[in-house]
Amino acid sequence: MSMTISAGMVKELRERTGSGMMECKKALVEANGDMELAIENMRKAGLAKADKKSGRIAAEGIIGVQVSDSGKSVAIIDINCETDFVAKADDFVNFVKSVSNALLNADIETEEQLLAMPLEDGVTVDEMRRGLISKLGENITIRRFEKYNTQEGGTACYLHGNKIGVIVELAVADAELGKDVAMHIAASKPICVSEDQVSPETIEKEKEIFAAQAAESGKPAEIIEKMVLGRVSKFLAEVTLLGQPFIKDDKITVGKLAASKGNRVIRFSRFEVGEGIEKKEENFAEEVMAQVRGS
Repeated sequence: MSMTISAGMVKELRERTGSGMMECKKALVEANGDMELAIENMRKAGLAKADKKSGRIAAEGIIGVQVSDSGKSVAIIDINCETDFVAKADDFVNFVKSVSNALLNADIETEEQLLAMPLEDGVTVDEMRRGLISKLGENITIRRFEKYNTQEGGTACYLHGNKIGVIVELAVADAELGKDVAMHIAASKPICVSEDQVSPETIEKEKEIFAAQAAESGKPAEIIEKMVLGRVSKFLAEVTLLGQPFIKDDKITVGKLAASKGNRVIRFSRFEVGEGIEKKEENFAEEVMAQVRGS
């Protein structure tokens, strides 16, 4: 004998799973009113949907950053989805906030540890991620994360419109300087802190390019060599944080700014949504039809 499914039961299941009314009612009917069995079956179905969508390109999303009240820890995470529409959804935004908060307070180093990390309600990051895939209908991936801890210095972060995030570690705690430097990094995109961190391969490649350009001038070899050295020096200043003119005052470099405050930049991480991911171009009408078909 089948059990009558009340509106209250459907409401409870919706509140516990975040799924649609019809999906909840169907799950309760199939479980003959057993709430826990319905939840278990819906989770299994959600995992199956998540696995099916795992191969789809996720090049949209948002960056999450968090800094501790003490200023001694800072974390950044890049979580991706397929469309900007889902990236703006409350469920997705709240997921990124929950994960970045948990990351700030956790002792983890690997992606596996991050996925197994429990969130506020005891559900792991991966369980929540898979549930969102089922609910929102898009592949959701945690692309990368970074966390700094310091005992002697300080940390800071900057978030630009949820799409670009930066975290910084300084030798001496200075929240104002840290935010200024992080903001500069967001805008100027240095590849590393100082010249000694630029790889020899990168420098050699630039030398070859500059030498080929200088050779066309027809000038003597010794002059060309000086021209190349000058271009390499300029290149290193352009790509290193310490050599770049500060965005708020281009008469001073970031390196001189930090030194003037008795400080120095230890390291930084800059994440931008979608960088390095080849986006799939799709016809919008076809995309809508694909969603209607449930593919």
